[in-house]
Amino acid sequence: MLTRVADGPAVVVCNTCRHSAASPTDAAGVRGGARLAEALRSVRGANPAFGGVAVQEMPCLFACTEHCTVHIRAPGKIGYVLGRFEPSEDAARAILDYAACHAASEEGKVPYRDWPEGVKGHFVVRVPPAGFVAD
Repeated sequence: MLTRVADGPAVVVCNTCRHSAASPTDAAGVRGGARLAEALRSVRGANPAFGGVAVQEMPCLFACTEHCTVHIRAPGKIGYVLGRFEPSEDAARAILDYAACHAASEEGKVPYRDWPEGVKGHFVVRVPPAGFVAD
């Protein structure tokens, strides 16, 4: 089943993702993806610079070999799936920093020099926009 959401820059977070490679939940029994979604919303709400990037949730991005996985997307731009995050505000800030740069880019290509340290090493896959392939 599909649910319509705003068609703009977004971080889609897998709210059922594992908490870590070793555990599906934290000490309180909450899935890591749900905690990461909370952190993303908290950081987004506290920083107006992230107002143009929506935080959207869905169960399972099918990146189950990873944990705390997100999909960064925007219309007509290359999208990226990233994973292996701690469900923390620091990770959320890095994700949103990258998503804001992604949204401001022409095709979704953010120069490596502009990547926040917190996303380096977390990329899993890039996804071309509908009707395109990347060079």
